[in-house]
Amino acid sequence: MAKEYKRWQVENTQNTLKNRRVVAISGARQTGKTTITRQIDGINGIFRNLDDASMLKAAKDDPKEFVKNLSGEKTMVIDEIQKAPSLISEIKLAVDNNNRPGQYLITGSANIQTLAIISDSLAGRIKHIRLRPLAVGEILGVKPAFLQRAFSGEFPMQIKGYDKSAIFEMAFKGGYPEALRINSEKERREWHIDYLNSLITKDLMEIENVRRLDSVRDLLKIMAGWSSKYIDKNKITGSLEISRPTLETYLNALESMFILERVAPWVKTDYQLIGKRSKIYMTDTGLMTSLLKWKKEDLTLDSDRSGKLMETFVFQEIAAQIDLDYDYSLYQYRDAKKREIDFLVEKEGEGMIGIEVKSSSSISREDFAPQIWFKENIIKDKSPYRGIVLYTGENTLSFGDGMIAVPVAALWTED
Repeated sequence: MAKEYKRWQVENTQNTLKNRRVVAISGARQTGKTTITRQIDGINGIFRNLDDASMLKAAKDDPKEFVKNLSGEKTMVIDEIQKAPSLISEIKLAVDNNNRPGQYLITGSANIQTLAIISDSLAGRIKHIRLRPLAVGEILGVKPAFLQRAFSGEFPMQIKGYDKSAIFEMAFKGGYPEALRINSEKERREWHIDYLNSLITKDLMEIENVRRLDSVRDLLKIMAGWSSKYIDKNKITGSLEISRPTLETYLNALESMFILERVAPWVKTDYQLIGKRSKIYMTDTGLMTSLLKWKKEDLTLDSDRSGKLMETFVFQEIAAQIDLDYDYSLYQYRDAKKREIDFLVEKEGEGMIGIEVKSSSSISREDFAPQIWFKENIIKDKSPYRGIVLYTGENTLSFGDGMIAVPVAALWTED
């Protein structure tokens, strides 16, 4: 029997169902949305999967009857809600007439918060929960602890067993449960490509009327190469021969399907040279490396590729932990002087941490230069600030003034 991974969002979902009438779990296909509904204690309800053709027809033909939940205290689970957007309006009417929490648990492979085909937002009645590909901690069965440690500054003095080669091995596999079960690197890469082709030819048409699927395929390859970078839309539109509005439409569609994600700039300052562009990331490094046809040996002497892979990998790990607590907010920083901090994490009432990512196994105080400047000139004494550089070495090292180098493996280790 295939291994079933316990997801971090299970507890979050269980608690939310006790307080909200509707809970939505959204994430890319094959991330385990259906599986997580089986892991939630107390779910003994009505399961309706819109991937089933007869179920989908019934949902479209009579949405009011389809969402009727006459089961008393049970939760109705509806998988792939974006296939029948008319159900949202009927769910809204149903919960407006009954304020019992835990009435509906809906899942979607597209972000129902941003889809134009869904007119009702369920605002005030629903909580949205994001399910990403598996984080390393979920694969290993450990609890998320990195962010709490980062704000306290209390990391293990040494973490062994995760050199650059081991980290890249995990990054190439990615976090899709089905892909992780494939031992052959070649077969796993083929799974990633087949998965993306299926999304483009089937799911994409459900959320956006895209005529040039070939351009979307080319765009995906381009965006894999841009992961961890600031987008130059002029270059992309020129190479694809599409208009700027069309590019934005395609990017938004890929974001709605959780294949790409933007990280907003931190702009809470009157400093006039601050950058205001978002960074783009692939949401799974397995998909990214497969699209780019990279091999692990290709990264040995290529600092650009290894840096891109490491930063994208770290983004995925941090984002999965930020999703668990709404007190956290994720940003990035860059200014006109080319001072750049890969990630800034704010926590309500506790200040901010900066995170710089390095693929090297050695570190020096120079690696903290942008963060030291940022702390002294932008943050000043307005808020607590800790600077972290994640690297592929084994030791946690202090460089003074709240600046510490931390092994990347601290993202998923408990001890």
